[in-house]
Amino acid sequence: MYVLGIETSCDETGASVVYKGRKICSNITASSIKFHSRYGGVIPEIASRAQLEYINFVVDRAIKKAGIRINNLGLIAVTKGPGLIGSLLVGISFSKALSFANKIPILGIDHVQAHLYSPFLDLGSNKQLPKFPFVGLVVSGGHTSLYYFKNFDKYAVLGETLDDAAGEAFDKVAKLLKLGYPGGP
Repeated sequence: MYVLGIETSCDETGASVVYKGRKICSNITASSIKFHSRYGGVIPEIASRAQLEYINFVVDRAIKKAGIRINNLGLIAVTKGPGLIGSLLVGISFSKALSFANKIPILGIDHVQAHLYSPFLDLGSNKQLPKFPFVGLVVSGGHTSLYYFKNFDKYAVLGETLDDAAGEAFDKVAKLLKLGYPGGP
């Protein structure tokens, strides 16, 4: 089964087609960094407006690059959170419309969980899949969390930041040092 993944949780618009849960057939990303660099960081309203500009192109390109047609899709997976509400709404609304118009099932995906499951994707290398149990770490702009995975379906949060995530701290230090956005030239 082909799955179309749509990601709009912050300032980038992403779409990917994955086959049989592991093989990445396409991965297209449009960045709005040029808009945000003028302000030294992500402005939520600007991010969601950029999502509106890019989403049709990004999704269309992902499907074409995968060499399939929309009726080959068995599922649309879309980021449901966490993230910037305006950006999330763009991706969710687009996905719902695409799902309804083409009678394709839709599934909401947790953005942080997606990071944790990404090692299971086939990136064309001979890497081994993670063996259970294992520990997973997410370090991003909005989240820094440590997880314990007992098996594919069962995991627990071991700890997480209570204030600034590592990525957010990185951005703040870069701004204080006048390195530009994001984190330097």
